[in-house]
This record gives sequence, structure tokens and C-alpha cells, in this order.
Amino acid sequence: MRSLLFVPGNSAKMIAKATASRADVIILDLEDAIHPDAKPEARRLVVETLAGASTGPRRFVRVNSLDTAWCREDVEAILPAAPDGLVLPKSSGPEDVIRLSEFVDRHEPRANKGATGIIVVCTETPSSTLSLAAKSWRHPRLAGLMWGGEDLSAAIGATANRDDQSRYTAPFLMARNLCLLAARAAGVAPIDAVFTDFRDGDGLIREADAARRDGFSGKAAIHPSQVEIINRCFAPTDEERRWAGRVIAAFESGGKGAVQLDGVMLDAPHLKQARLILAASQGGMTPVGRLLRGHPPFKP
Repeated sequence: MRSLLFVPGNSAKMIAKATASRADVIILDLEDAIHPDAKPEARRLVVETLAGASTGPRRFVRVNSLDTAWCREDVEAILPAAPDGLVLPKSSGPEDVIRLSEFVDRHEPRANKGATGIIVVCTETPSSTLSLAAKSWRHPRLAGLMWGGEDLSAAIGATANRDDQSRYTAPFLMARNLCLLAARAAGVAPIDAVFTDFRDGDGLIREADAARRDGFSGKAAIHPSQVEIINRCFAPTDEERRWAGRVIAAFESGGKGAVQLDGVMLDAPHLKQARLILAASQGGMTPVGRLLRGHPPFKP
């Protein structure tokens, strides 16, 4: 999951554009993008979209938060149409994954049992943000943790979440870093926040590159024009692929726990990193750990 594109669940036109994009995942939104009066019609359109899906991006649905009357209605309507997963907003902590999973268990089609994943937007409340460091989020259905700073700004009374140079301020950087660490500890994908200015391609590149460098495996998007940039930023470079191939060859020929390459000593973590890079090149998960872009442990 490199690119995850949010799209309002009540717009057939926008859903069609999102589906035609090269996004790895589209997130059909039933929450913030939908006025309360429009939610029943949005559910109907989302179900229709899921029922007609055969190819293209994976399809997740952002349901309403568990503390609303709409969440149960969303799950009951959506699950029979077999989405790839649900996105849970405004969580209070990992206990909400258990609660949502129990809803899913009751309404998941027999043919799809156990297949519905859950991505949690885990930094929209102070309690959820703090729980990232205090509790394990590991759960069989958990597929990813996504962070975001917009709702958290309102929740903590911040007047802005970026400084005058467009960098996230300290509280939001902490939330970002906790999301990354908690996701890796849980063995799921850490997903970087949306970049809200979809007209600023250079800004998106800088932010996506920084996210990949630090260990995020993907980034959320709010406009189809952002998808190509995100996919490119989260794909291994030619230089990385060449390095990975050379590392694996060195270990295979050396038959040792540590080898030397270009004057640098490499051991098991480097071999693991090299294998992840090649897996990502072939459509697998994006490399994790100390990613090479910007901080290469090798000589070009």
C-alpha cells in the first residue's frame, strides 16, 4: 500500500476518477466528507461501487467513528458487499480495533470470513495518540495505522499544525513518530498523513521522500493528481535495486554472517533490507527500516 486515495462516498464522478487512477487503495469515505443527511445515499452508492468492482485498486471504506450512531449502520450496510477493509477514524485506542472487529465478525459474509482488514487513523484524539506508546495495537485484522494532524489540531486546541516554513510543529511530529513506531511494533503498515495542498507537487515530493526515508510504507492522498507522485516516491530507485542485488550476491557467495562490500561491513539487517527492496520492486511491501534514499549504507 503505497498510495491510499480518499474519495467522497457520495460522488459517483469522483469515485470513477479514483478507480481509474493508479492508486493502490481507494478509501470510499462515509465520514467527514459526507453531510449527515447524505449518509444513507452515500452508503447506497458505496455498496453499489463495491458490488461492481472486479479490477483496479483495493477498496477500503472509511466508516464513521464508533461513538456515533452511524458506525453500526455503515458496517451492516457495507460488509455484505465485501470491501477489502474498513478505515476507522477518531479512535480512542487499540480497544477500538477489537470493538470494530466484533462488528465485522457479525456481518462479514461467510465467503469472506477473516479477510476484511482494518486501518485506523490513530492520532485524531489525544487518548489514541498517547496509547500508541503505552499499548500494543497488534490484532489479526489490523492492516495499518495512519496518522493525521487536522483533527488532532482541533482536539488539542492548536491554532496550526505547521510552522511558517510548512514543517509540522512538535506535537504533530510526536504523533507522526508514534504512529510509525506503533505500526512497526504491531507488524502492520505505517501510513503517512495526507498533504492537503494538492497543487503543490514539490511539497508533496519532499514530504513523501521524508516519510519513506523514516520508514513509512505509504502515504494517503486527497486528489488523484497526488497518486503518481506518491507511487514514485515510495518505489525503490534503480540505484537501490542495484545495491540490493549486489548485497544478496555478496552474502550468497560469501557464506558468512557478515560480508564486506565497497569497504563497508554488512550483516543480517542489511541482507534483510536488500531482500525487502527486491520484494518491493516486484510488487511486494515497500522497504522498511533505515531506507536508502538520502542515507545510503553503501557507496554509489
